[in-house]
Amino acid sequence: MYSAADDPRFFEALVHGYLANPRHNSIEPGSSEPAWDTPLVGFARGDDPVFVALREREPGRWTPLDAFRLAFPDTDATAADLAVAAWALPQTLATRQEARKRRELPGRRWALARHFGGEINEALRRHAVEMLRSEDMQACAPALLERGNADEAEDAAPGAVSAAGPGAPSRWSEREAAYASGLGTFGLCDALITPSGKAVRLGSIVARASWPTTPRPYKGRHDWCLFFALGKCSACARRCPAGAITDAGRDKSKCRAYVRDVTAPFVSTELLGFPVDACGLCQTAVPCEKSIPAALRPGRGV
Repeated sequence: MYSAADDPRFFEALVHGYLANPRHNSIEPGSSEPAWDTPLVGFARGDDPVFVALREREPGRWTPLDAFRLAFPDTDATAADLAVAAWALPQTLATRQEARKRRELPGRRWALARHFGGEINEALRRHAVEMLRSEDMQACAPALLERGNADEAEDAAPGAVSAAGPGAPSRWSEREAAYASGLGTFGLCDALITPSGKAVRLGSIVARASWPTTPRPYKGRHDWCLFFALGKCSACARRCPAGAITDAGRDKSKCRAYVRDVTAPFVSTELLGFPVDACGLCQTAVPCEKSIPAALRPGRGV
């Protein structure tokens, strides 16, 4: 048996076990096709400087302790008493293959994964918290504490509404949590490039636990992006139908506007019968779609 508070294998088994159940991981109701491939899981300390640095760059962001105190107002915990567990849910091969063929509008599988896969990610957050609390641990999912922003709305959910209003950044960043937890680095389009590529969705929880941290196999925030590491690529910029990605990064306003005005109505009228903030073209048909680019993989000496 694994100790829930001390052994990270408890949490890893929790995440993997939940998604291994077809009832919890279906791309749409009644389908036997999974929404997500094998998840990645990583861990960071609650007092990791990554979280403090984010709030210094973007005032108003939560640290793990901020979120934990919101969930447990009477806590005596310090940041050093906390751990962050983050996960990445990779898109399946079938979803990525379909998306590669698209040029201006998302495919049906991507829209389904965006909607029902998002619900799965939400349910996984709740399940993780419930299971840890059943082990007499204090735990919370920061994204669930911020109403109106339950699925990494600051970047990956253009058009979503955060507690601060439409288009406003969320208080909690799933990407920063995943970066701190050793799961990946940021690309030119802002997506996190993980060992399973950047066609992923992210989630995390904060718990009073002593889980060992996951070593970060990178030194900088952009180490696994060809554009930043080698000064070449920009494939994601060429894939963006909105022209929202340039050498300066991603223009969030342009991205949100394209999703709101073009892709969401298309999904509603042509694909699913209801609007979904789906696009994701910058995450497929690029060198980092399904893995770290070969030239940048750890051990290559780049």
